[in-house]
Amino acid sequence: MKKRSDKIQWGRVFRRSAALFMATVAVWALLTLGGAGAATDAFHALGEDADFISSLLRAELGNVARPMGPLSVMDGWSRLALGQSALLRSNEKAVAARLEGGGGQAEIPPAGSDPAGEDPLASQSAHEDPDDPQNLPQVTTAPDDIVARTLIPTSADGYAYADGVYIFNRTKLPVDAAALASAPVNITLGDAQEPQVLIMHTHATEAYTPDGTDVYEQTDNSRTLDTDCNMVRIGNEMKAVFEEMGLSVVHDETTYDYPHYNGSYTRSKEGIEKYLEQYPSIKIVLDVHRDALIGEDGTVYKALTTIDGKPTSQVMLVLGSPEGGDHPNWYENLTLAMKIQKSMNTLYPTLARPITIRSSVYNQDLTNGSLLVEVGCHGNTLQEAINGGRLFARAAGQVLLGLEGQ
Repeated sequence: MKKRSDKIQWGRVFRRSAALFMATVAVWALLTLGGAGAATDAFHALGEDADFISSLLRAELGNVARPMGPLSVMDGWSRLALGQSALLRSNEKAVAARLEGGGGQAEIPPAGSDPAGEDPLASQSAHEDPDDPQNLPQVTTAPDDIVARTLIPTSADGYAYADGVYIFNRTKLPVDAAALASAPVNITLGDAQEPQVLIMHTHATEAYTPDGTDVYEQTDNSRTLDTDCNMVRIGNEMKAVFEEMGLSVVHDETTYDYPHYNGSYTRSKEGIEKYLEQYPSIKIVLDVHRDALIGEDGTVYKALTTIDGKPTSQVMLVLGSPEGGDHPNWYENLTLAMKIQKSMNTLYPTLARPITIRSSVYNQDLTNGSLLVEVGCHGNTLQEAINGGRLFARAAGQVLLGLEGQ
């Protein structure tokens, strides 16, 4: 009986493998001979084949024989892996059904996105960041045990793309990357005798993994009031580079997220407005944060590359959109972001993660030169983040210096 069962099982595997091979060949032939339209139809047909979807999932994630649950509870790197497959992204319902062992629909983000997980700020106002994981578990692994990844797209599929710049659009709003890449930046920086750039931190207490002499007293997991180890330190490093380049910078070190986290974007908005009123010459506002990447199993990840022989955290520009509120000139912010991203790509390939557009405003409606800058992740060390922040400032500074006198 067992031998018969084994034969049936092996026969089933053989038939499935043959079917998958023939399906792949068919899509290749259609793409070559019949054009993109026929290939698209074939892709959708394959998406209805449970065996094909399961095979793709195994290729990306390993064993998925048992239900893995919805995408929202998968670890970040599994979701990144899924996002790299055009077939999996284009057949969301089938993928969700295979993962959950039933039905349902879930979003599959492209590679380069960060795991949102359960939204801890769902009840907060529109000024709060729904993607910021406020309640992080304690990092107990040694820095050498944290899993490093360099987040670089493998193709333009799933992104808005132009001139070497990738944009992960998490909204339903259209983005013409080619038009933005060629558009001018409608900002003129005045004389450097007056402040030109404001660096501030809506979440100033965000911190990195303690390492070596870079240790700190925590106010919460991966957060501290120690300005030598939190985002204020990164802001100071960026300020120093900007000033070395001849830019005039004001650094707001106010802790908007402590003692109360909720409402931090509302408080930082008030702070930005005061600075803009006091210094009308400020045209650029950089809200500097760090990201957080952690798997469901507790694995801590960091976005890391190596530049000039130094371990360096990657940097991600995050752009707000009108989906989060009134933000009529958001394309101008995005145009500036693309210029800076292009500068990073030119000077320091692998430094930049893809630009991300989200359904929040992030106070970027206050100027057309406002950007949210995420320097590394909580799994990165402070020194890695310092390296990333300084290189970002140098790349951004070249763009900003070109705005003088326009």
